[in-house]
Amino acid sequence: MGLFTGILTLPFAPLRGVISLAELIKGRVDEELSDPAAIRRELERAERAREAGEITAEEEAEIQQRVMQRLGANEKER
Repeated sequence: MGLFTGILTLPFAPLRGVISLAELIKGRVDEELSDPAAIRRELERAERAREAGEITAEEEAEIQQRVMQRLGANEKER
């Protein structure tokens, strides 16, 4: 980027920073959603909650279904 272009686009620098930050956050979220360890932790947390009586078996099944759908969506993107 030349000096003239840099000066003209300077007012847009904060916007470019926000866009960069949003892309970085999206990448981290995508990594977390597709991380096998995070998926396993979520399923284990649901199982412990059901065993403790905090949620019903149906709610646990719903959580499992959501996790599997998310996992399937991540596989399709790759």
